[in-house]
Amino acid sequence: MELQNGRPADAAGRMDKEIRTYDFLDGLGVDYQRMDHEAAFTMEACKEVDEALGVEMCKNLFLCNRQKTDFYLLLIPGDKVFKTKELSKQIGSARLSFAGAEYMEKYLDITPGSVSIMGLMNDKDNAVRLLVDEDLLKEEWIGCHPCVNTSSIRVKTKDMFDTVMKAMHHEMTVVKLTGEENK
Repeated sequence: MELQNGRPADAAGRMDKEIRTYDFLDGLGVDYQRMDHEAAFTMEACKEVDEALGVEMCKNLFLCNRQKTDFYLLLIPGDKVFKTKELSKQIGSARLSFAGAEYMEKYLDITPGSVSIMGLMNDKDNAVRLLVDEDLLKEEWIGCHPCVNTSSIRVKTKDMFDTVMKAMHHEMTVVKLTGEENK
């Protein structure tokens, strides 16, 4: 795994949604570093990538309410545990659960294992509400997938939540989650 500046020199064999991510960031003039790697499906695999990227591990959880009418993308530090009751109270929603793969594809054009804040560029109708744990905003960098789980990118946190989110026409709701894993 080697950290590269910007998009890959050769797009052969890469999915359109990955290339669209680089096109989007490049069009905004946002600097980013990229790393290719084996498909990362677990937090353990993501931890290795995040260490190589020099970012704190971040969980990206795609959630919905019981009726499957409200959808949320939650970004939390890797060492925090998602507690539905704690989050539901803060956002005024009924019980939350993980949304199915069909909704990920419908709203974000991503598949399980590739959940990423960059998927919001595909949510033209703002059907998904972005929730960000306040601790992530304290970090210099944010790491995420470019809509596929065989590459990862890092972007300055300020650039992501100012420039990129504004261009996606999404706002974030800052939440405070306290749950930590037993260490």
